[in-house]
Amino acid sequence: MLLIQDTIVSLEVLEKEFCCDLDNCKGCCCIEGDAGAPVTPEEEERLRAMLPELLPMMTMEARQVVEREGIAYNDPSGERVLQIVNDKDCIFARTDHNGWCYCVIERLYNQQSGSSSQDSAGGTLNIGFKKPVSCHLYPIRLTQIGQRVGVEYHRWDICHSSRQLGHKLHLPLYKFLKEPLVRRFGQDWYNELCLTAEEWKKQMKSER
Repeated sequence: MLLIQDTIVSLEVLEKEFCCDLDNCKGCCCIEGDAGAPVTPEEEERLRAMLPELLPMMTMEARQVVEREGIAYNDPSGERVLQIVNDKDCIFARTDHNGWCYCVIERLYNQQSGSSSQDSAGGTLNIGFKKPVSCHLYPIRLTQIGQRVGVEYHRWDICHSSRQLGHKLHLPLYKFLKEPLVRRFGQDWYNELCLTAEEWKKQMKSER
């Protein structure tokens, strides 16, 4: 474990190589699993505000879940997570005619990034939210370790081809996830992580 500012970072974040291999996995991480993606209170509020834009893009089943139960619930640990459909699919996931899964939040962001749309009351609704940070960070997961945030690598069998691609490209996990790590922790934190990673690599070489 490494201490980066007020976080505890697993060495696997530096050691593992990873690059999402969408040609093989087709984004199935959004429709596999037994719980929804964690969301912060701020993200949940933001998504509620975006629902008039998002609902027409969602599946009928997902819209029915939202109507009955809202967009999030407390999992057994008490963490707030997004609702799922059929015990596995994220409510914001869709599958296209080629079998590729995509996030309607991200689709809306890509369509309207840098612009604004009309909300249900006729005002402007800025679309500057790409997806929950827990989704953006995956396969890194954040945990609570005492008073600090833990930054840990999560291994999932469905990401096997992504690990292979990352190894082929010699792409460390922390570099692949630069954008969401900077989004969550800031540029100074990420710069410190990179410096620590370089020192760690030098140390590993000297010990061989």
